[in-house]
Amino acid sequence: MHSKPEISLDPDDWAQARALAHKIVDDAVDHLTGVRDRAVWQQMPPAVRAGYGSAVPVDPTPLAEVYDAVKADLMPYPTGNIHPRFFGWYMGGSNFTGALADFIAAIDGSNLGGGDTGAAATDRQVVGWLTELMGFPAGASGTLTAGGSMANMVGLTVARNAMAGVDVRVEGVTNLPQPLRFYTSDQAHSAHQKALEGLGLGSRSLRLVPSGADFRMEVAALARMVAEDRAGGRKPACVIATAGTTNTGAIDDLQAIGALCRAEGLWFHVDGCIGAFVRLAPQNRDLVAGIEAADSLALDPHKWLQTPFECGCALVRDGTQHFAAFNLHPAYLEEQPRGLAAGRFLADYGYDLSRGFKALKLWMSLKEHGVARFGQLIDQQIALGHYLAARIGAEPALELMAPVAINIVCFRYRGHGGSEAEIKLLNAEIMLRMQESGVAVQTDTTLAGRHALRAAIVNHRTRRADLDLLVAEVLRWGRLLQTG
Repeated sequence: MHSKPEISLDPDDWAQARALAHKIVDDAVDHLTGVRDRAVWQQMPPAVRAGYGSAVPVDPTPLAEVYDAVKADLMPYPTGNIHPRFFGWYMGGSNFTGALADFIAAIDGSNLGGGDTGAAATDRQVVGWLTELMGFPAGASGTLTAGGSMANMVGLTVARNAMAGVDVRVEGVTNLPQPLRFYTSDQAHSAHQKALEGLGLGSRSLRLVPSGADFRMEVAALARMVAEDRAGGRKPACVIATAGTTNTGAIDDLQAIGALCRAEGLWFHVDGCIGAFVRLAPQNRDLVAGIEAADSLALDPHKWLQTPFECGCALVRDGTQHFAAFNLHPAYLEEQPRGLAAGRFLADYGYDLSRGFKALKLWMSLKEHGVARFGQLIDQQIALGHYLAARIGAEPALELMAPVAINIVCFRYRGHGGSEAEIKLLNAEIMLRMQESGVAVQTDTTLAGRHALRAAIVNHRTRRADLDLLVAEVLRWGRLLQTG
């Protein structure tokens, strides 16, 4: 009787696989060292786009041919955030060491839901480092997440459970003694509304506090809204302060908001996905004074720590409350005093049971460069933000649209003027022409009803010359489009 040969997914020829792997690394180095010479972004041609509609592959293709397809049809068409003239949204520029770490993590192959492994120990160490850097106490805990949205979701879950007035994990949100109210600035990220909807509290539970001319939360208005809700039979539960808003980079008065939360018995959550790491910057760290007093904090190392996507983190001051919000062990996940299942499961601090080894890319980057270098880089990028603002201020055809708090600059081309609608159409077209030309990527937003171009300077490769070129190209396209 003859049985079928047993198979695996390992290469048939390891020597050939080794040679191709070396070539891929060589190509990766070339890709990074030549990044400044390429377009920031370019649109896929129809033929390339059509290839992404091909049928599922049934038969094998040699790996070298598969890699050729990646080089031809994927690598030329990225988001562009590794390029020094990518100023869109708020994305870090990644780093080579972190990319190598992602490869090593995949080779290690660990699932970090639980287990007494080197990967799990690395994860715990990285979270411990972040806890220390943010000034949290020894009893604090944290968890790495996919990004800021999930980091905020974790923090707000613990806040909901702590402030519910019942065991919400048992009773559910339909048995709350009073409707809960959360408060955040009208400049806060939409992730908070999505989180509260997902937590069963509904968007009505989130009250938007007006911001001032500096786009920071008005603390006096917050105090009035808390008093109104309490008088109306609702339970003020949590204030979500923002350390670095997405629109302008504004940093709420964390010290004043923290003091109000303590006086009113509210949970103090900080969305620090953009600005929390300013705490590492010697020249600017005072901008986030008070962040260390937060009950929970959301971070995004894949922004200002330049970690390759994806890597977020949620920190909680009271580790016991954090553990109580997520701990769950069915029979097939029973903990053991020794062996592979010994120790607390990382899954007991968040929603994910299957967890990739995202800690290694941050661990290796921090070990290689040291925290001080990241702090210097953050100071440098804040200085670049103020440099760009000064360049805009020196051009009569340009208009600065918001105070520059850190490294986000909002401005627009006015030229010889026009209505608000005309200026919006003009600036949107400038933005699109610049994206399509590949010279720079910036995005747009609306501030107090007025359209603005927005440049976030997060890439560690960006230099003053890149900002000079950005200004020159906005002026060139503005004049060309306005004169026809």
